[in-house]
Amino acid sequence: MNPYQALPPRSFWRTAVAEPDPRDITGLWTPAFALGQDDVVLTAGSCFARHIGRALLERGMNWRDAEPAPPGLTPAEREARQYGAFSFRTGNIYTAATLRQWLSWAFGESAPPQEVWQDGDRFFDPYRPSVEPEGFASPDEVARAREHTLAAIRGAVTEADCLIFTLGLTEAWLDRVDGTVLPVCPGTVRGTYDAERHAFHNFTFAEVHRDLAGAVELARAVNPGLRVLLTVSPVPLTATATGGHALTATTYSKSVLRAVAGQLAQELDHVDYFPSYEIVTGAPFKAGFFEPNLRTVTPEGVDFVMGRFFEALSQAPSAAEQRPPAARPTTPTSGEDFWCDDAVLDYYNSH
Repeated sequence: MNPYQALPPRSFWRTAVAEPDPRDITGLWTPAFALGQDDVVLTAGSCFARHIGRALLERGMNWRDAEPAPPGLTPAEREARQYGAFSFRTGNIYTAATLRQWLSWAFGESAPPQEVWQDGDRFFDPYRPSVEPEGFASPDEVARAREHTLAAIRGAVTEADCLIFTLGLTEAWLDRVDGTVLPVCPGTVRGTYDAERHAFHNFTFAEVHRDLAGAVELARAVNPGLRVLLTVSPVPLTATATGGHALTATTYSKSVLRAVAGQLAQELDHVDYFPSYEIVTGAPFKAGFFEPNLRTVTPEGVDFVMGRFFEALSQAPSAAEQRPPAARPTTPTSGEDFWCDDAVLDYYNSH
């Protein structure tokens, strides 16, 4: 006997990945905790996270829009001003450091800077420059709008049962003056780039782990019952400021984020990881869930990811299948597997 003889089919590449039709691959996620229809769920994160709140609502889940749009706006105006995209109107939160920063401001661990960006006679929030596409009439309006968002974060996190956070990037731009993390490079969406002031930073595993663990700790300090479900966006980098190739830079970022999410899920009982990244980018799906630009996830891809999400929530974890001992394996004799010592493990897969 050895441990591989008692494993279910989903634990072997051949039966779990290579043989099934890709649309029939299941068992990718066993939820660490239940998530019922009455549980208050918050969503935040990178671009891909925008799909999650809508999908939760469509399935009758209790997704909380903590900062709803004021009356009188058209659907197009609500979308342009980023109402209803996430549970709070922070705009995209691409990095763990930015999530920690927002929570730190919301719960008084630190104070947000007073700086605003001016473009003509309009003013913009450096920490969410896309949220008001036409800007604000004054710096005071910028500050009031940000405080409204911080209040929404405080109220929602305090009352929520689960926060779903989608990690997107490791690359970010820092303000050397106050040490804050900016969501985009100044001079792109808004603002003016200053080489003396604005510094590029590519977060390491240790830094992402520190910031994400710190964000979870901040949220749990005000809501000890809060559970956190992490995902990693499958959307690759549009561009990298490392000077390297966009493909290798994307691989670095996503590898770090996936590793940190998995590490925290192992370390903390109240943290879990859902594999949206693997479902879209995994080898068996052959980039079929991407638009021709190989970045944008198709509506079909979003539906497939969320279908796997709700399917797993609706099913109780199944017990591992037990199988009788097998004879000693033989060594692979052909193909690439000949050079892989672990290829022998498929011998113990009786399916």
